[in-house]
Amino acid sequence: MENVLASQPVIRVVDIKGIKKAIPHRYPFLLVDRVEVIEEDKRAVGTKMVTINEPFFQGHFPDHPIMPGVLIMEALAQAACVMLLSKGGYENKIAYFMGIEEAKFRNPVFPGTELKLHIEVLRLGRAGKFKGEAKIGDKVAAEGVMTFAVVDKEVA
Repeated sequence: MENVLASQPVIRVVDIKGIKKAIPHRYPFLLVDRVEVIEEDKRAVGTKMVTINEPFFQGHFPDHPIMPGVLIMEALAQAACVMLLSKGGYENKIAYFMGIEEAKFRNPVFPGTELKLHIEVLRLGRAGKFKGEAKIGDKVAAEGVMTFAVVDKEVA
């Protein structure tokens, strides 16, 4: 996946207030701090500021803190959902994780890291699909292809 921040301007920024309006996640499970939409329904880059105060570092691992890979995947999914659900027209919708394919964990994520969550939409609809890469600078920390379903909140 290319570095989309360098090649295209940001068309929309979703701050923490917008994130909380778009997805139901809250502390300690809200894993994205900002989302920059590069191309509507196509590309976005989220940011997760990883700090030692994260509750998972108490047990993963106290003497060698590393962000769990499954939470990196969750952060990618949250960034993708924020891009989609924050644009309007989705106020009564919620997205559910359906699957992860081709997940790879390449570099550890330590406290003090600015984790960039690169999202590329592969398919939209009631069942969508996207590719995600979590990066520390130019190094890929984790990547995968994820599917999700968008449903009415009342049905959920």
